[in-house]
Amino acid sequence: ELHIRLKICRQGKLTASKMHDIAVDHVNAHAQSVYVNKLLPVLSDDELSVFKRGRNAKVYSVPRNADLSEYHAATGLEALIGYLFLRGKNDRLAELFDIMIGE
Repeated sequence: ELHIRLKICRQGKLTASKMHDIAVDHVNAHAQSVYVNKLLPVLSDDELSVFKRGRNAKVYSVPRNADLSEYHAATGLEALIGYLFLRGKNDRLAELFDIMIGE
């Protein structure tokens, strides 16, 4: 979410409300599941393993705006992003974000 918000801020003058609306469009479960489909072909074996471990976590509730498969994909993506962030792999994170949302 932070990366998305930074990218939006760099785009120019928008109201806080409009920036928030754009950010929410990118960080909801549906959008994240779409991003996963873009990323799967370029993930390394280690990255794919982290994604799958995050995706397969038990789910006790699903947000009302997502189905279970979208939610699993979104949690896997968030696990992958967290893993890369904690490993300090900022260049790889930037590559993946460019694939997800473009330059």
